[in-house]
Amino acid sequence: MLEESCATRQALERFAAKWRVLVIYALLAGPQRHAELRRRLPGITQKVLTETLRGMESDALVERRVLKETAPQHVEYSLTALGKTLQEPLAAICE
Repeated sequence: MLEESCATRQALERFAAKWRVLVIYALLAGPQRHAELRRRLPGITQKVLTETLRGMESDALVERRVLKETAPQHVEYSLTALGKTLQEPLAAICE
């Protein structure tokens, strides 16, 4: 696990990114739009939230759903089944 090429190490490094755990925790309350997440996560910038959500989407932790196609586009984010598996470990850490 200590080797840089180890898949487990790579997964842990991605999960441990500064905002990812907080985004997961926020999304445990249910699907939310970008602006809602920004309000729930004081200190995060729009750019960082967007990058974090995109990375989490590519890692299959978050699902992006377009609610309205025409401008202004409305999108909401929710945890995937894989993302929801992190609920118990997060709850244990919070206790």
